[in-house]
Amino acid sequence: SNKLVSLSEQNLMDCSGSEGNYGCDGGLPERAFDYIKKNNGIDTEVSYPYEEKQGTCRYMPRNRGATSTGYVSIPTGDESQLQAAVATKGPISVAIDASASSFSYYQKGVYRENRCSSTNLDHAVLLVGYGTTPNGEDYWLIKNSWGKSWGMKGYMMMARNKNNMCG
Repeated sequence: SNKLVSLSEQNLMDCSGSEGNYGCDGGLPERAFDYIKKNNGIDTEVSYPYEEKQGTCRYMPRNRGATSTGYVSIPTGDESQLQAAVATKGPISVAIDASASSFSYYQKGVYRENRCSSTNLDHAVLLVGYGTTPNGEDYWLIKNSWGKSWGMKGYMMMARNKNNMCG
């Protein structure tokens, strides 16, 4: 339908334990994709909203927002391939280092954190685009799973072309 549907992070937190994920205690994007494929779908964010806590699985097939036939991995650390993929394929799940308190308290602007690791990754987000500010700062546009009260209505501009800053 060429319509971008926001999918339910809460559905993954509550229901992908059968694939080895741990709800609020973490997991892997690959396991979430495996859950979606085996489950034949994932709910929409509208029908299964984010609650900031793990709950009981209540997936409803009638509210399915998407299905999965599989996934492809992009080589770690290759920002040019990542940029090409998001431009040609659409939103991409990426792992980042979100351990710095500056990430939790982000509100606006291009996020830069010198203490970020590009290898010790602890959080998955959705890469939805990229751009350059009027001041010439390159950034990735990411959607976080923490709801619209975080960042810029749930989104962040993360520094791009900075040696894979934060992942």
